[in-house]
Amino acid sequence: MKKTPLILLTLVLLAACSTPKDESEVYFTDQITPEGFMKIYKTISDELEGKVGVKVHFGEEGNTYFVKPELFKNIVLDCQGTFIETNVLYKSPRQQTESHIALAKDHGFTYAPIDILDAPGEILIENIPGCQHYKKFYFGKNLDNYNSFLIISHFKGHGSSGFGGAIKNISMGFATPKGKLAMHRNNFPVCDHNRCTNCDSCAVECPANAITTNPFSIDVEKCTGCGKCIDVCPNDALRYPKDKEDVQTVFCERLVEYAKAILNRHEKMVYINVLVDISTSCDCSRNPGKPFVPNIGILASTDIVAIEKASHDLVAKNHGCKDPFLEAVKTSGLHQIDYAHELGMGNKNYRLINIDNKETTVVRAE
Repeated sequence: MKKTPLILLTLVLLAACSTPKDESEVYFTDQITPEGFMKIYKTISDELEGKVGVKVHFGEEGNTYFVKPELFKNIVLDCQGTFIETNVLYKSPRQQTESHIALAKDHGFTYAPIDILDAPGEILIENIPGCQHYKKFYFGKNLDNYNSFLIISHFKGHGSSGFGGAIKNISMGFATPKGKLAMHRNNFPVCDHNRCTNCDSCAVECPANAITTNPFSIDVEKCTGCGKCIDVCPNDALRYPKDKEDVQTVFCERLVEYAKAILNRHEKMVYINVLVDISTSCDCSRNPGKPFVPNIGILASTDIVAIEKASHDLVAKNHGCKDPFLEAVKTSGLHQIDYAHELGMGNKNYRLINIDNKETTVVRAE
């Protein structure tokens, strides 16, 4: 019998050891407390190094569902992090740096420095492999001042993308207004005039002052495609158009591609998703709607696809259906997860590790 050379056996064993795991690890606790945050943070904190940017959402003026900063104060202090954000596209205190920082402090973000990344300008990232919608990406200039990032995301509904979690937090959250506009471009709602009652809810809530009613019309030169009018319409009279190019699908892909551009430039990112006050609209809205499922808990991972999939699965389980955001928001966000996986950003298979009771559940994508 011919013997296998020892060096060949060694190479085979090394290759087997270096093969990527079939599932990514996602940690979970149902304790939505400062103590729960610290426990979940400790599962991923070793990945943070150097100057740490803590990406959060400060909450729109009047919004009360954003994740309250006192919950994660201890972990921000532990990593000596800086709160980071970018200015928004629409009319809001968060449109200008000075008033943006003032609103953040009013909402309790007072115990760490605040850096509005695009205050000094923007950086251009080009030619990201696999992206079909963009060759150029625009992000806040201060992005490269950080060595690693802690991404704290409120997982909730969104009228244009189905849900907003870590992917949306870094894509919209790191993009300059120019980048935000590129993602929202051509995302203009249409009106079913048989349903419209000219109640003016859409016009009142439109942050761009782009809507007039009686009859309904949108000024496409002003519209940013944010979808807030769709969220607030009490008669379901507004929707995105369905044509050869599915607007919602394309919007999800644009979000994912902007997120991929960030990950290509900065690999040191860890993610915490907070499943609390899961409303039908995002934290950019003054009236985000009531939560449609109970509070669930906090998740953490180093894999952005796995944590989004696990977050969606937990909401689906609590809502009792496969696609809870399609039912509650009238928009599915599942394409975000599928497209991010397709672009090689992470794994849809994951092991959910409950740090409270030590139970582990393996979840494999269908």
